[in-house]
Amino acid sequence: MFMQINPIVGSSVSKCLKYLKKLYQLLFLGLITSSISRFQCKMVSRKVDLRSDTVTKPTESMRAAMAMAEVDDDVLGYDPTALELEEKMAKIMGKEGGLFVPSGTMGNLISILVHCETRGSEVIVGDNSHIHILENGGIATIGGVHPRTVKNKDDGTMDIDLIEAAIRNPKGQLFFPTTRLICLENTHANSGGKCLSMEYTDEVGELAKKHDLKLHIDGARIFNASIALAIPVDRLVRAADSVSVCLSKGLGAPVGSIILGSKDFITKAIRIRKTLGGGMRQIGILCAAGLVAIKENVQKLEADHEKAKQLASGLYQIKGLKVDPKSVETNIIFFEIEDDYGISMETLCKTLEERGIFMMLESQTRFQQVMFSTLYLALSKL
Repeated sequence: MFMQINPIVGSSVSKCLKYLKKLYQLLFLGLITSSISRFQCKMVSRKVDLRSDTVTKPTESMRAAMAMAEVDDDVLGYDPTALELEEKMAKIMGKEGGLFVPSGTMGNLISILVHCETRGSEVIVGDNSHIHILENGGIATIGGVHPRTVKNKDDGTMDIDLIEAAIRNPKGQLFFPTTRLICLENTHANSGGKCLSMEYTDEVGELAKKHDLKLHIDGARIFNASIALAIPVDRLVRAADSVSVCLSKGLGAPVGSIILGSKDFITKAIRIRKTLGGGMRQIGILCAAGLVAIKENVQKLEADHEKAKQLASGLYQIKGLKVDPKSVETNIIFFEIEDDYGISMETLCKTLEERGIFMMLESQTRFQQVMFSTLYLALSKL
C-alpha cells in the first residue's frame, strides 16, 4: 500500500497508529467478519485520506486570495496574477521564465515537445518514472517522441554508464531515433519519494552537455527534495534546461503546475500549451492559490516528512506488515502484508475505508500512504 503525508498536529499520528494496530490485529486473526461490527474504536468524524498528496484541500487563505485575485486574459499574456506567479517561481528556481499549465502531465509533455521538436526524436527516461508509466504515453501518441528506458535503481536514480550507453550514436541515424533529451524525476515517486542528490543531477547534466543533449527534471515534488536534502531548490535544478513543478500536491493548491526554463524555452512552450488546449483565460484565480502555496506551505513539508517517518516506524511494529522505516525520505510510504497472513490487499483496503482510513492500492502486493498538510486536522479528530 501507498501512503502520503501532509502536516499533522500533536499526537494525532500516534492515535492513528493505535487505531490501525487494533484493526490490523483483527484482520490478521481472521476475525474481521464476526468482530468488525464490535470493534470498539472511536469512529473518525472525518476521513483520514492517505491516498495521495493530490487530495489536499485549498486553505482559507487560498480561497480568499482566489476570490480577490486580479485577473485578465492570460492567452493574450495580460493576467497580472499569472505573471506574478510565473515570475516568482522563475526567480525561486533560478530560471529565466515560467509558465502556468493545468497539470504536471501537460507540463512534462510540453517540456519534452519543446526539446524534441523533430518527430521521431528519442528521450531517455527511467523505466519506473512517472513520465513513462503514468502519463498515458503522451510523448509518443501526441508528440511522436520515442522513449528509451533505463532501469531505475531503488533510490530513483539511473546508472550514469547505462544512461550514456543508451544515447544513440549519430552515425546510426539512418536506422535509429535521434537522442535529444534525458529526463529525471525528483523526488522519485515510484521509488517511495526518494531524493536525487545535487551531485547526481549535476553529473547527469554534464553527461547531457557532453553529448549535446538537454536535461528535463520532472520536479513535481522538487520542494520535498529540497527540504529533505537541505539544499536550495534552485541549486538542485541548476543543471536542468527545464523543470516542471506541481503546485497541487504537498503545496496544497487546487490546480496547476509551473514549467520553467530559458526565455526561448518558455516562448515555444506557450505555443505548445495553446496547441494542447491548455491556454486558459482568467487563470489568476488559480494562480492566486499557487502564490499562497509557495508563501505558506513550502516549509510545512518538513513536518510532512517527519510524520511520514513516525508513521512508518509505527507500522513497522505491527505484526504482519512489511515496511522499511529507513527507506522513508520524504512524504511517501510503501508497505506490504506478510505472505502467510492470508489477508488480501483488497480486503484490507476495503475494511480500512469502512473505518474512515483511505489508502491507495499501488499494486496487488503493495500499499501507498502519503502525508500532506491538510491531513492533520482529520487525524487530530481520531
